[in-house]
Amino acid sequence: MSTIAALAEPLYHGYSGTDGLTGFPNIGTYLIFGVILVPIYVMVVSWFAGEPRDTKTGMLGVSYLVAITAQMWIGMFILTVIIGFVFYGGLPEPLGSPGPTGDIPIFGFLF
Repeated sequence: MSTIAALAEPLYHGYSGTDGLTGFPNIGTYLIFGVILVPIYVMVVSWFAGEPRDTKTGMLGVSYLVAITAQMWIGMFILTVIIGFVFYGGLPEPLGSPGPTGDIPIFGFLF
């Protein structure tokens, strides 16, 4: 066994990709946006529909929410790409090819 193969053994678990199950939307997407975020929706609507109204402060709050959400999504996207490359041997969907990536072992680019 070569040194690179020995290093790859504890990291690469041999699971294939999940063709058709990854991506957006999925059941978790509907659960998060349809159920869990309802208090956030109520809060944002109350900023603009409630009394006293302050549109400037409401828009500042919406800007903060958009910035925090974008920061989390971009960070998780980068982390997903890194995890896909290191543990699955290739880039995840939609950057890489869909389907199983079992024929590309981890560290395969070094051989």
